[in-house]
Amino acid sequence: MHIGIDASRAARPQRTGTEAYSLHLIRGLLALDQENDYTLYFNQPPVFGLLPASPRCRQSVIPFPRLWTHLRLSAEMLRRPPDILLVPAHVLPLVHPRRSLVTVHDLGYLHEPQAHRLLDRMYLDLSNRYHARVALRLLAISHATKSDLVRHYGVAPERISVTQLAADASFRPVMDTAAIAAVRARYGIGPTYVLYVGTLQPRKNLVRLVQAFATVAAAHPNLQLVLAGKQAWQYRQLLAQVQRLGLAGRVLFPGYVDAADLPALYSGALAFAFPSLYEGFGMPALEAMACGTPVLASSVSSLPEVVGDAGLLVDPTDIPALAAALSRLVAEPDLRAELRQRGLVRARAFSWERCARETLAAILQATEA
Repeated sequence: MHIGIDASRAARPQRTGTEAYSLHLIRGLLALDQENDYTLYFNQPPVFGLLPASPRCRQSVIPFPRLWTHLRLSAEMLRRPPDILLVPAHVLPLVHPRRSLVTVHDLGYLHEPQAHRLLDRMYLDLSNRYHARVALRLLAISHATKSDLVRHYGVAPERISVTQLAADASFRPVMDTAAIAAVRARYGIGPTYVLYVGTLQPRKNLVRLVQAFATVAAAHPNLQLVLAGKQAWQYRQLLAQVQRLGLAGRVLFPGYVDAADLPALYSGALAFAFPSLYEGFGMPALEAMACGTPVLASSVSSLPEVVGDAGLLVDPTDIPALAAALSRLVAEPDLRAELRQRGLVRARAFSWERCARETLAAILQATEA
């Protein structure tokens, strides 16, 4: 069988959740599947060594500045269609094989419309309606996303496979205090900090996190809040909140953090805060647990199924509850130690091998249709 995969996201140098998922899933499938042939479609040449060389895997680089999916990838599907097409982090091309699978990461634009631009909401809604109608099978990265697809788009549950994500093997506790100190120095971070990692956008609920931190910061003058990630829509509102609360210098914005530095940054943190209003999975929470960092997360969408009883879960709209949970993590070393151990155990329940195995099973189910 010839399996084609849209690998355009996997080749991006700066990876957030969807890019990391694409890369690890492709690596996992190539390691697991010794029977089928693969073609990986890129819109830019991948870095040498990004993926293992294999006689069963061909890389097809199709450069094109705009509308790559619907024009150039569609043209490729007309000329040389694979038996099955998998799109792990984008949208199905207009021309695609009948046996096509697509991963739906989340429907956050329906749950939190005010946190998305109007045109973004329209595009995401149209894309997922299209997927719900034409894809032979859908992959959901959490049970929460599967439930959303059934509820909002009427997708039959048997057409959806849940393939949960995992943390990369590099995310493990860093015990070298000098290495942690070097990373902190690189980003201008002090020794005592609460960490957030992710895109800085309204859906991540960071304005409320800053408000909660203001309450805790008054009692802990050396404590910092580190909001690591790329700036996105309405970022200035977050900056304005920090200024209004007089927290300049206490709330730090180091920007995008290189993946190689993240394990040390997680490991050095007093706690990890992830109060998102909606998540399709919540990869940073899992990465933090894998590094032994106590986690505070919101009690909505997919985060309870990821964090389980290994972290503190609170209503993300309840600022006093967020502040109380932060205060507990800062003031109670026994609680941090307990959550550290629970988190390490919880993180081991997720693996990219399992994700790849479940995805391959879904692909094989599609061959029977």
